[in-house]
This record gives sequence, C-alpha cells and structure tokens, in this order.
Amino acid sequence: MIAVTKRFERFTEADKGEEVFLVDNHNGEVFSLPQTAASIWLLIDGQRDRASLVAAIARKHGVAETEIRADVDEFLTDLLELGLIGEA
Repeated sequence: MIAVTKRFERFTEADKGEEVFLVDNHNGEVFSLPQTAASIWLLIDGQRDRASLVAAIARKHGVAETEIRADVDEFLTDLLELGLIGEA
C-alpha cells in the first residue's frame, strides 16, 4: 500500500465547509476545491492509498467505485504534479 500524504510545507489550507482553499506557500497561487474535490482532499490523511480514497468517496456519495475511480485518480495525479501531495 502506498499512502497518499499531504505536503503541509507546500501550502496553507482553509476549510470553508463545502469548499477548501489551498494557498501555495512558494508562489501564492490559490486553489479552490469545491464539493467532491474538497471531500477527497479532506480524506487524505497519510493512512489511505488511492484505492481506499476511491472507496471512501464512493461510500460517501453513494456511487460505485468504478464510476468515480478515473476522476479521483486524475485529481490525485493533478495534486501530485502540483507538489501538494506525495505518495509514501
């Protein structure tokens, strides 16, 4: 299992209920994570791997894992490329 972890040194986080805002500490860029993206972000705890995150989001939103796996993977890949998460 490769756990997904947040790289806290890279950003400042503000949870505003249904939306999470991230500010990149290196360049000041602001990211807005609405609804499902916020749900995924808030589930990243350093304990879950990609498959566990897909399962948790599927349960939370009452959908099949196969329906959301590609979208969750794409979002996690984007976060990884931005340097906001890591996999360990």
